[in-house]
Amino acid sequence: MVATHHQRQARPACPADALVRTVVVTGGTKGIGAAVARRFTDAGDRVVALNHTDLDVTDEDAVRSVLDGIRVDVLVNNAGISASAPVHRTSVEQWRAQLEVNATGAFLCTRAVLPGMRERDSGRIVTVASTVGLVGTAYTAGYTASKHAALGLMRSVAAEVAGTGVTANAVCPTFVRTDMTARSAAKVAEVTGKSEQDSVASLAALSPLGRLLEPEEVAFAVAFLASPDAGAINGQTIVLDGGGVQT
Repeated sequence: MVATHHQRQARPACPADALVRTVVVTGGTKGIGAAVARRFTDAGDRVVALNHTDLDVTDEDAVRSVLDGIRVDVLVNNAGISASAPVHRTSVEQWRAQLEVNATGAFLCTRAVLPGMRERDSGRIVTVASTVGLVGTAYTAGYTASKHAALGLMRSVAAEVAGTGVTANAVCPTFVRTDMTARSAAKVAEVTGKSEQDSVASLAALSPLGRLLEPEEVAFAVAFLASPDAGAINGQTIVLDGGGVQT
């Protein structure tokens, strides 16, 4: 089942629940997050899908308040924002907002769930980053820097939990068919005078796939890294772009 923060304790415990994992997905009610939530729900896990009204991932007290009340077996750091502008036109507010949500948010949520995972010697942390977390792209300074930071966080956590039953990994998709990509295409159309359809096509052409990823493809990779059978995978990134960025 997919539960909001307020619904997470509605289901009574029973012996069978010992086999059911609790999965927390930030930014979990639309786009990639919604696809991830559906994937885990379909697998029989208990999913807590949080949106920005349930949890401000940049608010330390809010993160502690929400996540301290949940036994988290899998954390998916998916909440994210983006903005596009040349560096010289990127405001400090845009820069800080992207770092706060995309990097600090992942840090606060990871920090909140990690002690419980370490105590149980079991847990999966998967961060939804981006191909721009591995390479530099024009007009995305804040977004690119924040995704590099999120990957650095993941690798540091992975080093700390190495040899335990906890893992930390990330997925790095290219452009995905989401509202965020639609906004990016609209921005391209505004700047270039192209139609939005042509702008989407130009974004899709940036990877060897020649198309946008579907959210379900990202959800597959997240679920793979979160699998109980993926305990040997730690500190790694899965790139979903058809082979353009190879690691």
